[in-house]
This record gives sequence, C-alpha cells and structure tokens, in this order.
Amino acid sequence: MSYRFELVGKIGSMALIRKEDQDIDYNIFSRLGAELKPGMIWVTSGATEIGRLDYIKRTGCELCGDPEQDKADYSSQGQAILMQNYRQFIRPEYGVRQILVEHTHFNDAEKREHIRQLFERAARQKTIPIVNYNDPVSDEENRKMELAARREKGGEVHECVDNDETAAVIANLVHAKMLVIMTSTEGIYQKYGDPDTLVRDVTGNSIEEVEKQVRALQENCIGASRAGANGARAKLEYALSCVRGGTTVIIGHARHHLSDLAEGRVPCTRIGVGL
Repeated sequence: MSYRFELVGKIGSMALIRKEDQDIDYNIFSRLGAELKPGMIWVTSGATEIGRLDYIKRTGCELCGDPEQDKADYSSQGQAILMQNYRQFIRPEYGVRQILVEHTHFNDAEKREHIRQLFERAARQKTIPIVNYNDPVSDEENRKMELAARREKGGEVHECVDNDETAAVIANLVHAKMLVIMTSTEGIYQKYGDPDTLVRDVTGNSIEEVEKQVRALQENCIGASRAGANGARAKLEYALSCVRGGTTVIIGHARHHLSDLAEGRVPCTRIGVGL
C-alpha cells in the first residue's frame, strides 16, 4: 500500500533572505528545522540567490558573464550552503536527504516511480527529503528542445524549473493531504501588493466551483517577487492541479510557523474543496 504523505511544503528564494541586509534569514531555517519531520517532503528554492550573495561576500563583486552560466555557477555554490543550513537546524535524530530533480524525472513514468519510491523510503526510514531543481546542470536551450518534442507527442508536460510547479507535481505524485507554499506575502491578494485584500478561502462544494474562483482570482494577478518567478497566477494554476487530486493547498508568509499555516491559525490563503 502506498504511503500518503501528510504534507509537501515549498519555500521561495526571497522568503529565505533578509533583503535589507542581503543575507540569509537564519530565523526562517531555525523555525522550519524545528517543525520538519519524517512524513513531510520539503521543496526549497534559494540556491541561486544564496550562492550569489555568498559570491559577493567573498569577492566583492557579482559575476558578469552569460546569465545562464552565472545562474549555474551561483546555484552550485549556494546549494551546499542551503543544505548546510537545513541540516544545522533540523532535529538531529532525523536524517536529511538532498534530492536534486529535473523536468525529465517527472515526464517519464519509470523515473516518476523511482522518485516516488525514494520519497516513501525516506518517510519509513525517519528521514526528510529536501528537494530542489538541479539548476547547475540544467541547460535552458536543451530543456526547451526536449519539452517541445514531448509536447508534439501530446499529453501533459511538466517543466518544473519553477519550484512551485515542482512542489505541486510532487504533491500529486505522493497524494499528499496538504501542500503548503511559503512565500514573501500573506497569500493571494485581490489587489496586487495590498495585504488588506487577502483572500482567505478559495473553496466550493465541487472542483468546478473552486476552479471558477481560481480563474477569477487569476485575472487580478500581476507581478512576482523576483525576476524569473512566475508569481501568483502560476501558483494558483499549480494549486488547482493539486486540488483536483484531493490535496488542500495553503499559501502563506514564511514568517509564520509551518504548523500555524497548516492549521489555519494565521492569515493565509486556503484552496480546496469543502473547506
């Protein structure tokens, strides 16, 4: 019988950074580490931005070469720091396993099953998988060609460069009860940038009712927290794919405790049928 995970979580790059200090927010890692446990899968962004900040600290300047190559170099430097911080703060009795994925792992049935079994073993062996997209070895031109070839054959195609999509695909893969997306906003706003317009619940008695509300919200979604991010519109699309599979999705600020977001004790956006 397949293991059903309680929670898949994801945190965005900017949520891991103290922007005003251009440094890692160690308080975030500390709070997460206290709450992450076996039976959860954690998807993390941040390697590229953390690598960039580390490079600047050590050299006094930024890389100024090809943007794709710079991204690969930053992310490979930042990935080690990212994992070091998770390991430092996660409870010592739990193992931590780094899993770097690419789009090919989710567009091939055998590779998907391999990843699913890897997650299941981690849960049964008292360890926590920490997942990130494998930016250092990902070439954008080759990726686009591979994805285009798959789309020509028809069927669903996962790109997964955006870790929101990666988290949603994983939540569907393991039939997670809940997907929590931690970001630098309180959730989805009716009016861009205005926390007073936070949408608390996107729900209905059927998936059709939920989808109708999601489509209406997407009309108001503009902007993103950083260059290259897909923003709230994409988050809602990925969330909807999870709700179709029976997963409740929560989008909220990373300053809150994970458990408070999961239990709805703090402001956030909850998306699901029959909430």
